[in-house]
Amino acid sequence: QELLVESGGGLVQAGGSLRLSCAASRSIYYINAMGWYRQAPGKQRELVANINSGGSTNYADSVKGRFTISRDNAKNTVYLQMNSLKTEDTAVYYCNVVARRTVGEYAYWGQGTQVTVSS
Repeated sequence: QELLVESGGGLVQAGGSLRLSCAASRSIYYINAMGWYRQAPGKQRELVANINSGGSTNYADSVKGRFTISRDNAKNTVYLQMNSLKTEDTAVYYCNVVARRTVGEYAYWGQGTQVTVSS
């Protein structure tokens, strides 16, 4: 059973839009932050955006003004609306969910979804 189910990746032309979704299993309790990371070929994985349980958001400078992260706590789901996509946004996008534990936190990762932006 996959704990995080991602959807919405694909191929899009530069300037286009995509919406990523990540649904967390109901077996994951006490979710704090939810977010998205990406990894392009030959590069390190980097934070794209995250959102905490209070709704506060954090974005990488490269996506500010173009991407919007949101979450539906009732559905345990986080979304990433990506507009004005650029070729440099091409990467595998990974969902990340951080849950509180009795001591500390635990991070869950999705399998990744490919986003390819063509020129």
